[in-house]
Amino acid sequence: MNGTNGNTVQDERGLLPYPVIIAATKGDPDAMALVMKRYESYIADLSMRKLRDERGNNYFGIDGDIRDRLRSKLMQAVLSFKV
Repeated sequence: MNGTNGNTVQDERGLLPYPVIIAATKGDPDAMALVMKRYESYIADLSMRKLRDERGNNYFGIDGDIRDRLRSKLMQAVLSFKV
């Protein structure tokens, strides 16, 4: 345990710092970039689709349209978030 609040260093691993969240909700581009970077791999995972190339071969890849839509929705959610 660390101090009187009961939090350990490991409890906060992977979380965005509170000042970054506040700045992102106010529209700070640097803070928004940190939020987008944090969720980049998750968005890429959700954007994976079975695609087909010009020769008819199937492969898994990132669908750019879905990725862009998810990024846009994340930005909208951050900007409309009330703290």
